[in-house]
Amino acid sequence: MSTPDVLAPATLGPVRLRNRTVKAATFEGRTPDGQVTQELIDYHLAVAEGGIGLTTVAYLAVAPEGRTHAEQVVVGPDTEAGLARMTEAVHATGARIAGQVGHAGPVANGRSNGVHAIAASRMPSPLSMQMVRAATEADLTRVTGAYVAAARTLVRAGFDVLELHMAHNYLISSFLAPALNRRRDRWGGSLENRARLARQVARAVREEVGDAVAVTAKVSLSDGYRGGVTLEESIGLLGMLEQDGTLDAVQLSGGSSLMNPMYLFRGDVPASEFAASMPAPVRWGMKTPVGRSFLKSYPFEEAYFRDKALAVRAATSIPLMLLGGINRLDTMQQAMADGFEYVAMGRAVLREPDLVNRLAAGQATQGVCIHCNRCMPTIYDGTRCPIREPQPLHLAKR
Repeated sequence: MSTPDVLAPATLGPVRLRNRTVKAATFEGRTPDGQVTQELIDYHLAVAEGGIGLTTVAYLAVAPEGRTHAEQVVVGPDTEAGLARMTEAVHATGARIAGQVGHAGPVANGRSNGVHAIAASRMPSPLSMQMVRAATEADLTRVTGAYVAAARTLVRAGFDVLELHMAHNYLISSFLAPALNRRRDRWGGSLENRARLARQVARAVREEVGDAVAVTAKVSLSDGYRGGVTLEESIGLLGMLEQDGTLDAVQLSGGSSLMNPMYLFRGDVPASEFAASMPAPVRWGMKTPVGRSFLKSYPFEEAYFRDKALAVRAATSIPLMLLGGINRLDTMQQAMADGFEYVAMGRAVLREPDLVNRLAAGQATQGVCIHCNRCMPTIYDGTRCPIREPQPLHLAKR
């Protein structure tokens, strides 16, 4: 079997893509009123016009308490028209568009949202300085229904792909992590029990949308802390999801937004910039020894999740998206040779929205992102590369 060309057309479930490149979901910070704005549309148009095969909108919450903070979009009748405007604009470029659908669980800021967050088990929130309550059976039934309602709305709004967020200790991931799930009911204990919510949501969404759109999931290879999801457990989870037949692909990620965010990003640690962007109580907390240890340091290397992802590749036949420090064309080609079906990029195309076009035209062989991670603290006021050149003319004209 020949190795696919990463820049040639491909399929993702029922969706035809112009190439195998994916813009990974990175919260855009462009919905101050919880509504789609022209700035958000332009953000995705930049990478769509820049050649990406699939751009992913983040983060689309299924319920008010599922937002990480109050400025995020909750999918529903009030936001559908704006979402439809965005899909129409992206489709005009030839790209396809995914919506990252999720419930933030313990990563939600209950104080900002005006409603307490929920998680697998009761725990303190470093974001709101409140207690996160344990989800009840009624909560889990409601949340599953909210995923279905959100999926229905996003299909009507023209999305091509729905990405279910099962990583980073968001709600579904909080059930998967033993340190965060201390339940003694049918939702806790064994991996099969801890995976119950992930499987229930994926099954309900697939039953709702059928083959109208592709359904994917973002899953952590490892949470990167003691008591978090391990590689072996991730492989076990994917085995269950493969058996269920609910997903068209899985994007392999890692790290925890609560416990170890730098496990995902790697590279420089912009601690002072990150602290300055946080609310006052969190800024104070980050100056304590515990707070300083929150942003651990991991050296950057190209395709830093490759070894773990190869173990997953050997264990499942689900199509996989390789994520994690992909900046070079030869890395993308190696991913295809390794048996991955797609490559996902975040910082590389934030730095250069037209990177895919430049690679395809032979004008570049790699991106110029330096992995300083100074983009991370900008998510609260408009995610951007602080060292990037002036905006392209097509954005300035809008």
